[in-house]
Amino acid sequence: MKAIVYRKNGPPEVLTCEEIEKPTPSEQEVLIKVRAAAVNPLDYHMLKGGPAIFRLLFGRAKLKHPGVDCAGVVEAVGSAVTQLKAGDAVFGTCRGAFAEYAAAPESKLVSKPSNVAFGDAAACPVAALTALQGLRNHGKIQPGQNVLINGASGGVGTFAVQLAKVFGARVTAVCSARNAGLVRSLGADRVIDYAQEDFATGSARYDIILDLAGNHAFSVSKRVLTPHGIHVGAGVLAEKKSLFAMFGGLIGALLHSRFSSQKFVVFMAKVNREDLAFVGGLVANGRLKPVIDKKYSLVEVPEAIRYQGTWRARGKLVIDLQA
Repeated sequence: MKAIVYRKNGPPEVLTCEEIEKPTPSEQEVLIKVRAAAVNPLDYHMLKGGPAIFRLLFGRAKLKHPGVDCAGVVEAVGSAVTQLKAGDAVFGTCRGAFAEYAAAPESKLVSKPSNVAFGDAAACPVAALTALQGLRNHGKIQPGQNVLINGASGGVGTFAVQLAKVFGARVTAVCSARNAGLVRSLGADRVIDYAQEDFATGSARYDIILDLAGNHAFSVSKRVLTPHGIHVGAGVLAEKKSLFAMFGGLIGALLHSRFSSQKFVVFMAKVNREDLAFVGGLVANGRLKPVIDKKYSLVEVPEAIRYQGTWRARGKLVIDLQA
């Protein structure tokens, strides 16, 4: 099969499309014929060796088969698989998604709704679950709350704007002027152009700040939280900050959470079948629409990851393997 691989960290040029053996699924895994995959910021970070915090947590081991988000058709199943069978159309996460075939745990996959395209399904797993869990699980979102989404036009942000509206919140979206129309079309009640206005110095107060940009210290943004507001940071945002600065800021925020009614949370999404099915249902009934900036072929993965690294993508970048 054809797959994207790399043997050393570096720029996207280190990625090559090669013929390799199909993966063999374990007892609890399935083999997927990949129809579509999607690029995440993590793919870009890990290709470079990752920010300092990733190297500390995971070491310098190289991910030689990149790609996580996928959608496709089950080719074969392991002996312990009970929920899926050969021929099922599925979406979720796997290892080595940028390939014609990939192996994935059954627990990370669900059936793809029949009216959802493979590309749309592949765009959802990491980004939509990050938005969902950030708002619902960690932000404790409630109808009528004021929610600010910092970084609203990216992969997670475009899902977050829509999900906040699904949960009945009033949404303020922070993005560039060129993306203002997009986030308004997704349901944002107010849009802040970050080049013209700093949300942290405004008069508005927010019950939840979902921070997807990481360009404000909690000590700055907490002033625009309500007395019981929650600041949710998704993943490791500050690639260029030193470990000392990152941990220092995190410790300060956690101490503030300990002794204040305001809360600060940092999390990474956990992929599970229940949340994947929830997202799939929303996409199927039209209440959630994946925003896809560009589509690429398998051999164009290096170009896709290069574009991801510009941080100018509107929504998701999808790798189409259906041709």
